Amino acid sequence: MKNDGYNEFRQRGRFDFPIEFHHVNRTHPRYFMPYHWHMEYEIDLVLSGSVMFSLNEQQVLASKGDIVFIRDGIVHGGIPRTKDTVYECIVFDMNKMLAGAHTFQDRIEDILHHVMLINKHIPAATPDIPNLMQYIFSSMKSEHPGYELVVTGLLYSFLGLVMKHNLWHQAGALVQREQNRKRITQLKQTFSLIDSSYQKQLSLADLASAANLTPNYFCRFFKKITHRSPLDYLNRYRIEMASIQLMQTNNSITDIALSCGFNDPSYFIKLFNRYKGISPLKYKQSMTQASTSLV
Repeated sequence: MKNDGYNEFRQRGRFDFPIEFHHVNRTHPRYFMPYHWHMEYEIDLVLSGSVMFSLNEQQVLASKGDIVFIRDGIVHGGIPRTKDTVYECIVFDMNKMLAGAHTFQDRIEDILHHVMLINKHIPAATPDIPNLMQYIFSSMKSEHPGYELVVTGLLYSFLGLVMKHNLWHQAGALVQREQNRKRITQLKQTFSLIDSSYQKQLSLADLASAANLTPNYFCRFFKKITHRSPLDYLNRYRIEMASIQLMQTNNSITDIALSCGFNDPSYFIKLFNRYKGISPLKYKQSMTQASTSLV
């Protein structure tokens, strides 16, 4: 969730405990989760409000108490649907976390090799699992003595309950899986371009070329996945990057606008108001007050 690029290749947590925790509310710089992917698994728990998650070519609307399970390599993003939305997520290397499960290694291998796919959406009404997940997240947040053992054990319990309640399905036909993978791989190239070059002037042709698609087909496919036009998505990403600078630096509004790909500061302020519902200056002031109150 940090600004490490769409393809988040980095160490999660500690080497001996490869899992990290994020509490995401309106003050979080990635409250609107930009599209990205990583080779670890992710579990999101909605604490209040609701979030529309996009997972490759599917959408999941998760409300309070719902759980979203995201396997490795999935391009995903999230848009909070209500002002009171708060959610938490853990990102972990399942292969390292559960490497000692010799007795049930065949089941875990089926999950890691995508033969057995855990359901993406686990509603709050599902027996057993929501309470278990809340315990995992609260343990990660508090880091009480022995929390590593608690979390590891509960991840095993989670997989057991997934099997108990049949919250999984077999992977689809190989041909269809390969077609889907090819389309998503093409789109990943555009996300990578946006991440590395959002400060520069990028045209629709540039974004389409990165995906090796014609502009017309690219626009249709991009909107199918993200539910936004490519240029609208690019501008929103730039605004999110500007939000991080507003929180973390004392740079002027003009300098931040220019560094995020906006040649016209007045247009930047207009877009910021549209996407954030507040001016850049007031946003900076509110974030400063929020961080001060936490000290």
